[in-house]
Parts: sequence; C-alpha cells; structure tokens
Amino acid sequence: MNNFEQQFEQSFRNRSVLITGGLGFIGSNLARRLVDFGAKVTIVDSLVPEYGGNRFNVAGVEDRLDINIADVRDPHSLQVLVQGQDYLFNLAGQTSHLDSMKDPYADLEINCKAQLSILEACRHHNPDISLVFASTRQIYGRPKQLPVDENHLLQPVDVNGINKMAGEWYHILYHNTYGIRASALRLTNTYGPRMRIKDDRQTFLGVWVRLLLAGEPFEVWGGEQLRDFTYVDDAVQALMLSVTNPHAAGRVFNLGGDKPVSLLDLAAALIAANDDQGKYVTRQFPGERKRIDIGHYYADDRLIRETLGWNPTVSLEQGLQLTLDYFRRHLKEYL
Repeated sequence: MNNFEQQFEQSFRNRSVLITGGLGFIGSNLARRLVDFGAKVTIVDSLVPEYGGNRFNVAGVEDRLDINIADVRDPHSLQVLVQGQDYLFNLAGQTSHLDSMKDPYADLEINCKAQLSILEACRHHNPDISLVFASTRQIYGRPKQLPVDENHLLQPVDVNGINKMAGEWYHILYHNTYGIRASALRLTNTYGPRMRIKDDRQTFLGVWVRLLLAGEPFEVWGGEQLRDFTYVDDAVQALMLSVTNPHAAGRVFNLGGDKPVSLLDLAAALIAANDDQGKYVTRQFPGERKRIDIGHYYADDRLIRETLGWNPTVSLEQGLQLTLDYFRRHLKEYL
C-alpha cells in the first residue's frame, strides 16, 4: 500500500460519501475504489440513456454501496441525500458538446441550474461537507498558448463550456462566501474501462475502441491536433486528493496526463495496443463539429502536482492496453 492509499484508507474508512453521476464512467470507477477503502458510498444517478449511466459499471460491488435513482435537477431529492455525508463527488453532468448546441436548455438545467441546487442543499443542510466538482478543459475554448495553465483566458466555444464554467464558479463562490469546502478539477480527455463507447457523447476515443474491436475502421478527423489524455485511475486519484486535502479548498486545478499526442499518433498507438490489428481513415471535420472544435490543447498541470502531490501513474500505452482488455471481456454490456 503506497502513501496515498494509506491516506485514503484513513480518510474514507467508515465515512459517508455521495457521488452524483455515480453509475457513469468516472463515477463508477471512483465508487469501486471508495468501497475498497471502506467508505459508505451512496450513488445518485438518473440513468437517462443519453448521459452514460450503466448499472453494469458497478457489477460485483452492488451489495457494497447504495444506489439512488434520482435526477440532480430535482432539488428536493438532493436536500435529503446530502444530509449526513462527509464527502460529495459532484460528477453528474451533460457531457456532449454537440448536444449542448442542439438543446441548450437541457444543458443549462443539468450543468448550471442543478449545480446551484446542489450547493444550496449543502449550504442549508450540510455546510461541513467537502466536495469536488468535475469541470472541463472545454471552458478555455481555443488556446491562446500551450500548454494551458489555470490563468488562461476562459472563452468557451459551445454552450456546454459556458454552463460548465458557471457550475465550476458556483462551487468556488460558495467556498469563498459560505466557507463550503469546494474545489474543481478541469478534466481533459479521460479514458479507460467503463467509458461510454456506443456513441461519441462522452469521448471520441470510445467510438474508436468500439469500432476497432468490431474489426471496422475508425475515423480520425483532422489528425494533427495535439491532445492530452488522463487514464481513469489517475483521474480518480486526483478527485480523492482534491476532496480530502485542505489545500484544495476554493481552488481549481487542471488535470493532464502522460504526454500530449497528436490524434494520428493516438490512432497508431491504439492499433499497436490491439496487437497491430485494425485501421483508420482520415477525413475533414464535419461542419457542425468544426465550429466548436478547440484545435490543439494540452494542460499545464503543475499546480495540482505541486499542491496535492498528484502525478499520473499510467502511461498512454498502458492505459490503451488496459482499456482494450476490459472491453474485449465486456463489450456487449456497452453496446
């Protein structure tokens, strides 16, 4: 057991933890780790088909946690659920950038208004709770310089980015004004077991994985764009550090990964991880996607490394291999 695991064991054993969006990709991986540390975990998830919740994500640990099917847009449910909780991982959200442009009001309800309701529930019913919000690098928009640090201009290119930015700053406001211990992580491309692969609402890499395992070519749009990727176990560790370390309260942190890589090099690495089996085709960006694409992006994540001691432990090559291994075994559960 390493130092962080010892720390988490002490922080979470017999403590009450609430995870919004807990049947989704990151939330379920987090829940599995927390029950291993002895936490009393309650998952809140709406199981709306478009938003990524999947009961199979907690297969094998169902009897070690509580699942509450509720929508974060319902303020009355949250008032009850936050009571008595020591920690809150606020991961519920609408993640599709394209959907946010097609239905901006739904995105506003989930990524903005619901976040305010959650914080109001904490303020009135559990002001001593410690929570972390899953924000996104999308709020930066098209980078003015690389790598992007936390002081970069915030200029989102889509409705999702604007609403996530508001949700993030509600959390920081409630820390600054009401003393609620809230922080935010600006996540980049998170990937790994249990990610959504049946469509591109969560990540394009999931679509690549599904097509590769089906023996079909996948599409690389553009290809020269540089991006960074965080393996889900590393993202989970960052979330746990953020909610337990007092130095995180009231702050926002970029999360990066192993190294920046072009999409063409990522495609080649994915095929290499599949025993060199598979192929891809390149094409131009579809018009509706090009309008909201951010181009090159990779994070300067020195702040979280220096403040919380976080470092990614899984290389891109290892992470792709682990991801493919998982979906080879469980592909039918994600289609």
